[in-house]
Amino acid sequence: MRKWQCHSRNKEQDRQKPINQQKQQNQQQKHFLISRLPQGSFCFKRQLYFLLLLLHISINNVTGIAHDSILCSPSNDDKTGGQKCEEPSHHILKLVKRDDRLAREIAQDYGMEVKGDPFLESHYFLSEDKTGVGAQRRRKRSIESIQHPEVAELIVDRPRRRVKRDYIEQPQLIGPPEENQSGRKRRQTTFFERRPVPKLPFPDPLYQDQWYLIGRAVGGFDMNVREAWLMGYAGRNVSISILDDGIQRDHPDLVQNYDPYASTDINDHDADPTPQNNGDNKHGTRCAGEVAAIAGNDVCGVGVAFLSKIGGVRMLDGPVSDSVEAASLNLNQQHIDIYSASWGPEDDGKTFDGPGNLAQEAFYRGIKQGRGGRGNIFVWASGNGGSRQDSCSADGYTTSIYTLSISSATFDNHKPWYLEECPSSIATTYSSANINQPAIVTVDVPIGCTKMHTGTSASAPLAAGIIALALEAKRISNKFGYGLMDAGALVKLARVWQTVPEQHMCTYEYILDAPRPRPITGRFAMNFSLEVTGCPQGLPVLYIEHIQVITTIRFGKRGDLKLTLFSPMGTRSVLLPPRPQDYNQNGFHKWPFLTVQMWGEDPRGIWTLLVESISTNMNIGGIFSDWTMLLYGTEEPAQPSDQRYGPYNQQFHRPAGGIGQQQHSQVGNNRRVNGGGNVKNNNNNAGGGGGWPGWFTGAGTANRPQQHNVPPKKIWNGAGNNNNNASPQFSSNNIFGNFIRHLSRIVNVRRD
Repeated sequence: MRKWQCHSRNKEQDRQKPINQQKQQNQQQKHFLISRLPQGSFCFKRQLYFLLLLLHISINNVTGIAHDSILCSPSNDDKTGGQKCEEPSHHILKLVKRDDRLAREIAQDYGMEVKGDPFLESHYFLSEDKTGVGAQRRRKRSIESIQHPEVAELIVDRPRRRVKRDYIEQPQLIGPPEENQSGRKRRQTTFFERRPVPKLPFPDPLYQDQWYLIGRAVGGFDMNVREAWLMGYAGRNVSISILDDGIQRDHPDLVQNYDPYASTDINDHDADPTPQNNGDNKHGTRCAGEVAAIAGNDVCGVGVAFLSKIGGVRMLDGPVSDSVEAASLNLNQQHIDIYSASWGPEDDGKTFDGPGNLAQEAFYRGIKQGRGGRGNIFVWASGNGGSRQDSCSADGYTTSIYTLSISSATFDNHKPWYLEECPSSIATTYSSANINQPAIVTVDVPIGCTKMHTGTSASAPLAAGIIALALEAKRISNKFGYGLMDAGALVKLARVWQTVPEQHMCTYEYILDAPRPRPITGRFAMNFSLEVTGCPQGLPVLYIEHIQVITTIRFGKRGDLKLTLFSPMGTRSVLLPPRPQDYNQNGFHKWPFLTVQMWGEDPRGIWTLLVESISTNMNIGGIFSDWTMLLYGTEEPAQPSDQRYGPYNQQFHRPAGGIGQQQHSQVGNNRRVNGGGNVKNNNNNAGGGGGWPGWFTGAGTANRPQQHNVPPKKIWNGAGNNNNNASPQFSSNNIFGNFIRHLSRIVNVRRD
């Protein structure tokens, strides 16, 4: 029997040699070895050449660019590996501890000046001081050479490509009534003011065009927001910030709800989020109107949470770097409840990218410390790359365990053509389909209205507004997630919801048998199975919330890869579909794929990762290096009324391949290492799942490599067909229960 040992995983160390030096040495070694072989060993030559090619790929690609979206272009400069990157857009000074005066003094000594407020406690934006004493000192000293005992780090931050997720610009502006076009005076209101809910129907001129709020989608569907309004909920005392290109804070349909404490300008480092009036920067204002447009004022339409407070961060109207994103996400986390973002990496079907180190830290701080420890909510648009066969699994913002990824449905209850599929999508709201179908009503710059807001850009703010209704009530499918959001059901459930148990994390690390890493070529299918016991000796995970699969694969065409995860209860989750437009040869390194499709299931049993290639080129190759599965969940059910799972039946037999594992469990900052053993198959797969008993059947397990007994597709109640193209109107209370489980995990909903 193969032995295993538990150990902590180390981060990959930076390689010592320059990339071009490695290439030269590898090429010389490869040609030397092949030239020494006898003429009669041509077949062996090809095999050796292929193995050396794989080694060449593994050495060079590990040192490739970690983020596809860093703005670089082809170049003859060997120092950049054949790419010319833009000059750094930001210099960030990180002090050991916050000291605004010291930061200014250090900056001045090096011909720089501090811009704006610090973020992440002790990080400061620096820019070149072109006037005064600093300008003279700049000629003599460079900030890159800084040495100071109070300086923890100097970060040189390059811009990244980020796009707004509205798929079409349709010029249809509707001006407000004459009395509102000029001379409107801002009325000062307090944050805790309790304004009454106006009587339905609202007199606002475009309210009757808000089909997604008044039951005028095909079949009479909507998002049941009116029920929440009739219960008296409209988002009072909830603050939402739109991270975008700014918002028109004095718009007549927003000014009464504007929240300066949820607003700033990261691009120009001042407090005013007003966008440039150049025709390109209307996106953030439109998103803000969906959430908090005032009701009953005879202007435009109404926001979902029309009594909430709305702010905006101007951060997309300039170079967007990791530091810009972090400063936006970190803004006033003790005041802001919900952050809504309708942007991300380019939806071109060939980009893998996500948040950098600083943005990840901002997410983590928001979840752990925001709102007095109750946690901020980050709502994200899932992406518009469907026509390019893109997947939101390649977007590290939507696959973060700290965000709510929101998809879109059309007026006729189908998927829109731009929709991206991924198992991290948690829910859906309505949006546009094409120019012949109605879109979303909202405000427009400078003081107008529009009926043509589109894309998943429009879906995320609607979700943010619905969540605001739930927060007032309780201060706390790959295409459609858990279905179309129902504001009334969400508010009702929030009123009686109990605090969820403490979240644990259990880690299972897969150990490859030789050859390690494993060569892959052409069209292939490999499965890797591991046994999960839920870390019973440490901090158990017996009820699943999130599942992350972190893997490293190098392949000649990344877009030909497909990854599918099978749970012991039979759920099939496509982590990564093929993306024909993605010709990247780097693959991905330690990429975290996320699924929420196993929420509420018992994790104990055999999990299988199926790795496939759809390539028709049999000469294309690469390597499969590793994969690790992270289980996030609880030891006890989320609610007392939830199903409880019985003891685990440990009657195992060893699978082919002699695969080993490591398992770790973690909560908070405490970490324990538990015992494990060889991975073994479990044929006692149960039908049904935690939140959906009997909705899907169990799957068999594989005893031989290259094969897997694929389970039938999960059929959602009311989902129509197996492609989930039909109505996303899921009426089961279990669905809203599982959505609010996710929401309560992120915001720690409490009863008091």
